[in-house]
Amino acid sequence: MIRHAVALVLCLAGTSVRALDLTLPGNARAMAETVSDPDSYALPTGPYEAGRLPVRMLEGAVSRQAWRIDGQGMTTLQIFAPLRAQLKAAGYELLFECADEDCGGFDFRFEIEVLPAPAMYVSLSDFRHLSARKGPEDHVSLLVSRTGRAGFVQLIRVAAPGDGAGAPGLHVQSAPGGAAVAGGGDLAQRLAGQGFAILKDLEFATGSSELSDGDYASLAALGAFMRDNPQARIALVGHTDAVGALDGNIALSKRRAASVLERLAAVHGIPRERMEADGMGYLSPIAPNTTPEGREANRRVEVILLNTE
Repeated sequence: MIRHAVALVLCLAGTSVRALDLTLPGNARAMAETVSDPDSYALPTGPYEAGRLPVRMLEGAVSRQAWRIDGQGMTTLQIFAPLRAQLKAAGYELLFECADEDCGGFDFRFEIEVLPAPAMYVSLSDFRHLSARKGPEDHVSLLVSRTGRAGFVQLIRVAAPGDGAGAPGLHVQSAPGGAAVAGGGDLAQRLAGQGFAILKDLEFATGSSELSDGDYASLAALGAFMRDNPQARIALVGHTDAVGALDGNIALSKRRAASVLERLAAVHGIPRERMEADGMGYLSPIAPNTTPEGREANRRVEVILLNTE
């Protein structure tokens, strides 16, 4: 998987003062960019309720950008959580965070500033938002949503005013990254950054709960992570498509997760007491079940990091 480094650069009087590098997964591509200096922006600071949206009015150099991540394999949380973790690691303090209905749903969506389609798309039932601050003059809002075919990311930053030409800019550049989880290269990073990962290279025969023979890079990487973190505990959770009855799919998904658990114990030496196995059936899809590609994406096993202490 090619990953993209998103460099957030504040320039004052034409001089780069500070750069913040964020990483977007998948084949992200820039859809829109506007930079205005000076300008104002209403930063959301709470959910829409009682007929109003609380905001903090900011003035300064404002950059607005949006990206599209094509593909059906990622949830809004999978896109959102790593960006949130990177902002925290860069020293940003979270002021407010919410997801769809907790934000205020329809009312929140239409009160906040959103770049127009097709640059940005917001599903009223599946979006996440945060507002963050670093120091008195550096504020960021992050908005993530998706359709059945793509994820969308909007980032708005307000920084200290410059001289017009020196307004803050966001620049996307391609950068070689680790392999996808299917190759195992960045599984530890995903677990640490977002708390879970999809084990994409696992193979099960049709209708079978037994993991097929083979060397799976994701399990090798997960085994290495567990050995490097001897106190860590994980849950393996199976998922299915929506073909068949719910009870049968829950049972099948749990057996598949248990099969992965046994492989980790038998081949990679991970103690069974440090692992759990469960199944969700078709209750937690990551793609539409109306297409073959969507059903294939939904048939998966995820690993969830429970603790590292």
